[in-house]
Parts: sequence; structure tokens; C-alpha cells
Amino acid sequence: MGRYHAQKLAARGDCELVAVADVDRARAEALAAAHGCPALHDYKGIFGLADAAVVSVPTEHHREVAGACLEAGLHVLVEKPIAVDLRESGELTRLANARGLILHVGHVERCNAAFRALAARMQRPLFIDAERLSGFKQRGADVDVVLDLMIHDLDLALALAKGEVSDVSACGFRVLTGDIDIANARIEFSDGCVASLSASRVSQAPVRKLRVFQTDLYVSADLQAGRLRYVKQSGGAIEEVEENHAGGDALALQAEEFILSVLQKRFVGVDGEGGTRALKLALEVGRLVRERLQRFG
Repeated sequence: MGRYHAQKLAARGDCELVAVADVDRARAEALAAAHGCPALHDYKGIFGLADAAVVSVPTEHHREVAGACLEAGLHVLVEKPIAVDLRESGELTRLANARGLILHVGHVERCNAAFRALAARMQRPLFIDAERLSGFKQRGADVDVVLDLMIHDLDLALALAKGEVSDVSACGFRVLTGDIDIANARIEFSDGCVASLSASRVSQAPVRKLRVFQTDLYVSADLQAGRLRYVKQSGGAIEEVEENHAGGDALALQAEEFILSVLQKRFVGVDGEGGTRALKLALEVGRLVRERLQRFG
């Protein structure tokens, strides 16, 4: 992911990619050569060179690396999930707030053009149904499928629902790894909204579907293809309207929002509190799945 972040930032005219850092020397040097900047083998070498940093390392190192960058006075975009637990996410959030720095959590689906169009139309969702399937990749396997994939839709559900989480139930299974590879969660909110979310990282074909229902409208979204279908009743007849939001670049938009937040001192995106909220819900889903696995194997 660091390679993709570097590409988006290097293409911008309002910032300069001053260095890339990677513990893999060959990878750092190849990426740096592609963008005409220095390669570093210790991320601390950016201190004094940069105003901001993108932290794209295994989740277990988010607290160490993002925290050191914040302590050095750098604004930070850190990949999701924000940290491995609530203690570490709280520390990062407090550190950023105390120093008046931007801490942007990379919940990139918030920048998906189809999701943004859908969210603008939904006033009071009653039911949210999400399905996120992926083939197995070693990247991301340092965490379970809830923290790797489902957390995207947990965050989207939190963004759409108007109430607070009131109840959570979940199940899941191990398939190719020693951790959760398939999971399903049911989230109830205090305003009566219910979300049913499924995630798998051992599927044959990628799927990123989101369906949202409210009293007067139903929206079906293919977040991967950028397609939306709105269904409502009009004059006693069912009316369907389709929209196409294909071709957007969510990662580039996220980079833009991060840079603008830094330049304008006006935050746009998912901050530390938002990242912690999504993490808290993801950890609860994971806990419930593991308790069930202990009972049933």
C-alpha cells in the first residue's frame, strides 16, 4: 500500500514527496528511483525533512511508527485499522490532539464516489446490508478478516446510521489461516437501524456490495464497479434509476483530503476518534467470533 500512496502523493502539485522509507532496501530504492526522491531504510530519517507522513506498515507497528512521527511534529495518515487495540489508538489520538496535528485514518471507502452519492441520498437508514469478499492475499494477513476487510463496512455503517451501537452479534470461521477468515456480524443501533455485514478473504471473486433501505427508498451499490441503483415508489409504480460513478480514484481523493487538511488546518476525513470507533466495533465483532469458535471449534 505504501507504493500506491507514494504514487498518489508524487502526482500532486501541492506537495513534494521528499523520501520513501522501507526496511526492504531493494523495495525502497526501486520506489524512490521511480519518483526521483531519496530512499531511506529507517523511517526516522524523514524527521526534519517532511511536514507529514503516510504510515503504511503492519498494524502491530502503527503505534510505534505513527506515534514517533507525531512526536516529531509530523501530520500523519495511518492505514486502517488505526492500531491493534483501543489503548494504542487512544494514545495516538491524544498525541495528535495535544500537538495540534492531523491524524487521518485511511478508511478509504469513505472516498468511494458511489458511497458518497449513496450517503447523500439516505436520510434515515433502517437496514444496511454489506458483503465484502476477496481472494486470499498475504498482504493484510497480519490481522483477521474483521480488521482487514469488514472494518471498511463497519466504518461505513457507522457513517450511515444515526444512532449509537446498542447490540452486536457475530459468527465466523477459520479456513486458510489460524485466525478468522470468514465473518458475519449483525449490528443494532439505538435509532432502530440494523446492519448485517459479511466478509471473506477466501473467496473466488472480489465483491463489494452495499444495500441500504429507508422508508421511501432502497439503494443497491456495487462499490467496486461504481454503480448505484435507486428503487422507490412513485405514483403507485416502482421507479428504478441507475447511476454510474465508475472511474473514480478513492486513494487519490484520500491523499487530496489529507494534504488539504494539513495545508488548510481544517480536517477532512476520518480522524483518530472515528478510527477508534471503527476499531472498537471491529474488536467487539472479533471477540464474539472467537468466543463462538471456542465453543464450537
